Amino acid sequence: MTTPPATPLADLTTLGVGGPPQRTVVAETEAELVGAVRAVDAAGERLLLVGGGSNLLVSDGPQPVTAVVVRTRGVDVPAHDACGGAMVTVAAGHDWDELVALTCDRELSGMEALSGIPGSTGATPIQNVGAYGQEVADTVASVRTWDRSEGRVRTLFSADCGFGYRTSRFKAPPAGESPGRFVILDVTFQLRPSPWSAPVRYPELARRLGVAPGARAPLAAVREEVLVLRAGKGMVLDPSDRDTASAGSFFTNPVLDAASAAALPEDAPRYDAGDGRVKTSAAWLVEHAGFTRGHGLPGPAAVSTKHSLALTNRGGASAQDLLELAREVRRGVQEAFGITLEPEPNLVGCDL
Repeated sequence: MTTPPATPLADLTTLGVGGPPQRTVVAETEAELVGAVRAVDAAGERLLLVGGGSNLLVSDGPQPVTAVVVRTRGVDVPAHDACGGAMVTVAAGHDWDELVALTCDRELSGMEALSGIPGSTGATPIQNVGAYGQEVADTVASVRTWDRSEGRVRTLFSADCGFGYRTSRFKAPPAGESPGRFVILDVTFQLRPSPWSAPVRYPELARRLGVAPGARAPLAAVREEVLVLRAGKGMVLDPSDRDTASAGSFFTNPVLDAASAAALPEDAPRYDAGDGRVKTSAAWLVEHAGFTRGHGLPGPAAVSTKHSLALTNRGGASAQDLLELAREVRRGVQEAFGITLEPEPNLVGCDL
């Protein structure tokens, strides 16, 4: 475990904004991670866990937190068969896309449509990361954690994780449970040994693969097409492309009750949310509220020129610049459609 100088959190996040924490600790093993968290709690300090930094918007100025940077690595793929599936256990700090590439190379099906998503594996269950018809909850078998309340290692099975659309027990704890109670140590995924993907649910991806929605396709082909789709939307990290200096989709797709969905314009997208409610497209709302791609240019913070849900640091933006842009977009959608968009990134030291 190392304790480097408290560098600005801007250096640890894909948005590239955020002031320095009071202290930074880098944990490269599970023991170091647990030890760092225990020390923070014993000292009465505020904890900020940092993985890949792809889902953080940190305010400007000094931060009254101790940043524990999770750099644990490792993937365990034991012997498996077609009946029981493969139980793949991954350290929390392991790079997510590196994991997805490995599963495709080893012909393990279930997370191929999540290719290209930046960040660490341990962060994915927190907001139930999803894209192109798949989500992490589809394959999570269990999450092993450090329970800060009880001071012990505790395993939560999938049913205990409270998974929902872009949320989980880790992000939105139930009543009476303290936020940040569980520090994820590793995640076990149950994958299907097969060279073929899970059913392709996303129509655009199915079209590109030349299959009908619900059909399967070769894992390598799915991964390749997803990477192309994400890159075209500025959603694959590229230091030379300012459209990728973002936290991914800044707003989640609204899930509406029947009455609110009926009030949408006739041409607004509508998808069955599976519980009697209707999901609509945040990107469509943003664009039809007048915020076209590139809105905000030539300023330091702007809507991506490739994807209307990504708010980007064009170089030299502050957290305040990005917050003002997010508030402008959110207010415009509220005025146009009566819908309040919810941010997807974790906001540290700030709010909308």
